[in-house]
Amino acid sequence: MSGRGLAGVVAGTTAVSKVDPETNSLLYRGYPVQELAARCSFEEVAWLLWRGELPAQEELAAFRARERAGRAPDPALLRVLDGLPAHAHPMDVVRTAVSVLGALDPAAGDGSPAAELAKAERLLAVLPAVLAHVQRHRRGLEPVPARDDLGYAANLLWTTLGEEPDEIAVRTLETSLVLYAEHSFNASTFTARVVTSTLSDLHSAVTAAVGALKGPLHGGANEAVWEVFQEIGPGEGAARRARAWLERALAEHRKVMGFGHRVYRSGDSRVPTMHEALRRLALARGREDLLDLYDALEEAMTAAKGIAPNLDYPAGPAYHLLGFDTDVFTPLFVAARVVGWSAHVVEQRADNALIRPLSDYDGPGERHLPPAG
Repeated sequence: MSGRGLAGVVAGTTAVSKVDPETNSLLYRGYPVQELAARCSFEEVAWLLWRGELPAQEELAAFRARERAGRAPDPALLRVLDGLPAHAHPMDVVRTAVSVLGALDPAAGDGSPAAELAKAERLLAVLPAVLAHVQRHRRGLEPVPARDDLGYAANLLWTTLGEEPDEIAVRTLETSLVLYAEHSFNASTFTARVVTSTLSDLHSAVTAAVGALKGPLHGGANEAVWEVFQEIGPGEGAARRARAWLERALAEHRKVMGFGHRVYRSGDSRVPTMHEALRRLALARGREDLLDLYDALEEAMTAAKGIAPNLDYPAGPAYHLLGFDTDVFTPLFVAARVVGWSAHVVEQRADNALIRPLSDYDGPGERHLPPAG
């Protein structure tokens, strides 16, 4: 069986996640992600994806202690990041950081499951410091040290913004992290599995995955959604402007980011949960105009094309309201998806076969150089 872009081709097996066609739900190790987002912390979901079951209380406490103890970045990493140009794309900074962390990791050459999971924990712990460095360094702000009394999402907000986050902000970010954490054999995850299949190390696989996510056909849609919102212009009359904007965009054959999905055919099951989180945050921030714009553009797109929004549609405006720079939205995706990537790295290595597909050649037939002289 063949398909352009491997569409429709089953490339392997996984027990990490799937989209159930009967319920249209994304399942993490069998649990609907909307249930996990409502009732579990991001740390609990990370444990589930890595180890197959939700943690017992003592396991969760030990994991949280290790994660919080590993949040401070190595000075060698900061020296590299400080040496990058200020105009470097945030995803380039994150990709470089993951590669440097691989070189610094004391167990870089150990590919055992225990070592790989320990590396995944260390990588997860330090990523908020990397994201915070990206935003604060470019704004000319001093770094904010991590706090060990805050959960993962709260610490990410604290180190990036330098302000005590309120509960609505923490819950909004944590919801997005859970929803973005994993999504089966997407482009970046498949990239990580291909690299792992060569018996390369976890950090190399994640570095490659970050590179794949940087591509606008995979990551970046949440950034593009907010850029559309800015182009339309929130505020009074936003709903009318949204409909007019969409008419022009469709007439110009522009791709409207934040709508449609390669996997879901009845709407992205993650959207209602993230939409509700956005709604609560927008109301708390007095930004009902954003909700009006959101609803108007969604209604117009559904009426015109019959295409429902995906997770990036509510995530983009939510990240803006939380205070993140637009080009940091995709690095936030990394901070969540590193859990899924590393779960797939461990799974691939446990029953490995080199991923080396065939190709159909459509170039010239055999030919020869002219005689010498």
